[in-house]
Amino acid sequence: MKRITLVILATAFAVMLVACSKTENTSNSNSNSSSAGKSMATPGTSTASTSASDKIGVPECDNYITKYESCVRSKVPEAMRGQLESSLKTARENWKKAAENTATRGTLAAACKQASDVAAASMKAYGCSF
Repeated sequence: MKRITLVILATAFAVMLVACSKTENTSNSNSNSSSAGKSMATPGTSTASTSASDKIGVPECDNYITKYESCVRSKVPEAMRGQLESSLKTARENWKKAAENTATRGTLAAACKQASDVAAASMKAYGCSF
């Protein structure tokens, strides 16, 4: 059980590290042509909409995912959204597996709360609040 908890926490922190490390590249991503950004926005939006309906079943996790996705879709530059959404997708998949296991389900609320606290600090760079 400790091993799975560590995996869950590691995944949550990986999501946050990706978010933090990408803030430095914001000015470089703005130099991309607007037509390239528009073609990337449509697939990312449909993926985010599809994944938003995929609930974990743990309120702390579902709230975190909803807030994080909203932040990424509305505040993060288009060129960076794909990586953040991919990291969140990995976290969601890991949390969903953990939620299905009765031995690890009880640890998810705390792990998702911690991920939310970390995201609240790191996503302020984009003007998001949790």
